[in-house]
Amino acid sequence: MSSRPVKRSLTLRGHRTSVSLEEPFWKEFRRIAEAGDLAINELAAQIDEGRDLETGLATAIRLHVLEALKREAGR
Repeated sequence: MSSRPVKRSLTLRGHRTSVSLEEPFWKEFRRIAEAGDLAINELAAQIDEGRDLETGLATAIRLHVLEALKREAGR
């Protein structure tokens, strides 16, 4: 399964930025935001605030999605 990254714009605390993620990650990211009753920009801002400076936002989002899926799977 191969998916090329898709670039989308987000607004974090009033600042526009773009993030490139593969479509399966975008779908899960949206689902996680909706499940938490958050706008996707709100969830992205939370992830951005909690990430290490050496970790890119796209990587932090992927890791967040992975951890959420692992929690849901009971691991």
